[in-house]
Amino acid sequence: MIVEHAPAKDKLVSLSVLSWPVWECDISEFPWAYDSRETCYLLAGEVIVTPDGSEPVKIQAGDLVVFPAWMSCRWNGLKAVRKHYRFD
Repeated sequence: MIVEHAPAKDKLVSLSVLSWPVWECDISEFPWAYDSRETCYLLAGEVIVTPDGSEPVKIQAGDLVVFPAWMSCRWNGLKAVRKHYRFD
């Protein structure tokens, strides 16, 4: 998992982030597995993502995150999440 805190605005524009679909989730905790690579940009919220066999990673509003294909993890939403996302 790659987390970029506060990416430059021109990077978000070049990725066309604002044209990606939006996903929302209330405060919750659940297991998740990625079938393909996901890139997302958090508009709001805060979550701890714990990949299986790895250390927890905190992501929050303003972070650009790449989740690799085939990663299994646990999401622990500390604040409701709203994010743009794209699967590759």
